[in-house]
Amino acid sequence: MTRNLGAAYHADSSDLADKEVLTWDRFGQACRELAEQVAASDFDPEILIAVARGGLLPGGGLSYALGIKLTDAINVEFYTDVHETLPDPVLLAPLLDTDSIAGKRLLVVDDVADSGRTLALVLDLLREHGAVARSAVLYAKPHSEVAPDFVWRRTDQWIVFPWSAEPPVTAVPTAPAQPG
Repeated sequence: MTRNLGAAYHADSSDLADKEVLTWDRFGQACRELAEQVAASDFDPEILIAVARGGLLPGGGLSYALGIKLTDAINVEFYTDVHETLPDPVLLAPLLDTDSIAGKRLLVVDDVADSGRTLALVLDLLREHGAVARSAVLYAKPHSEVAPDFVWRRTDQWIVFPWSAEPPVTAVPTAPAQPG
């Protein structure tokens, strides 16, 4: 199957019996509880960086819960389907303005640290540009090569997030107007 790198894609997990399902209600609670962990730590982030796409909603929730107004996103693609990835995570344009982060305290937010390779790529990149970067995720898997600094839940199951539980909305063809 040929895919357009960076195109929106829905991973259908309806055939998986063993999975973790996060609802919208639990998502709100998860953001607050994750924010409480960050606030209780000795780390006071100046800028929040969401890892797009999965980290965009948790990033938004955490930015409000922590009162962080300076936010940005970094685009990375790795998963292409349920349990299917590219060989390596790939940075996608537009790229983050790395010149403005030197010496800044950054909180990198993603939905899940599964293999941890995406989070490792982002953290390494930000640290190479002089940032002090820590990470926060809703879920961490036991086999992740990165141990996130802040984790809401740990699981080894496939996770169904509320924002990707349904296929993308597509245009519905309209019938031609009937002469009146």
